[in-house]
Amino acid sequence: MFNKARNHRLTARVLAALLGYPGAELRAALPQLAQALDEEGALPAARRDELRALMAGLQRGDAYELEERYVETFDRGRATSLHLFEHVHGDSRERGPAMIDLLQTYERAGLYLGDEELPDHLGVVLEFASTQPPAVAREFLGEMAHILNAVFSALLQRGSPYACVLGAVLELAGEKPQAVAVQADEPLDEAWAEPPAFDGCSTRGQSAPGQAQPIHVVRKNAAHAAPAQGAQA
Repeated sequence: MFNKARNHRLTARVLAALLGYPGAELRAALPQLAQALDEEGALPAARRDELRALMAGLQRGDAYELEERYVETFDRGRATSLHLFEHVHGDSRERGPAMIDLLQTYERAGLYLGDEELPDHLGVVLEFASTQPPAVAREFLGEMAHILNAVFSALLQRGSPYACVLGAVLELAGEKPQAVAVQADEPLDEAWAEPPAFDGCSTRGQSAPGQAQPIHVVRKNAAHAAPAQGAQA
């Protein structure tokens, strides 16, 4: 489990990198990423072994197949989306203010994003966490544990090697990865359909459809969740 006093900076950045598109630049950096994980030692040895196995697969795999698998895993539905507010607000009107709130949190800490970066992407969240003291980063990531567990479980269900990355993020948050129920994804044409004119904003993807949703990330009670199987828990 994550040690509050242990430095996490490199580990958070390695996990952020592993959640990025597996292009040539990332694959070339994999040996250095693996070394950084071991040198910092912020994760249990068993989890680092899983991450090294993922990196080995990225190094030896066919580039086209790796990139196609990444897109299929993270860009083809909500259950495994790396955009965290997709799981909280869906395509509702509340997502915009939530993005602004998170962006302002980053800017108050001196982190400014490029125009192409969205603040709720887990890779960006981890980059921000890497700039914070360990206890602050742990609390910040812990607020998102219910979302992280949902994505972790969806990846496990699909047999994705990326599940170990979400498990590692949960451990940085001081949480034990938990298997939770995974909702079936909507077909893409339905998930991205525009709401009928004059029918108000859509509430698909919200935790309580039809009700106003908070801007901040709200932690759900996971007391009855079962321990995860497969990837290291």
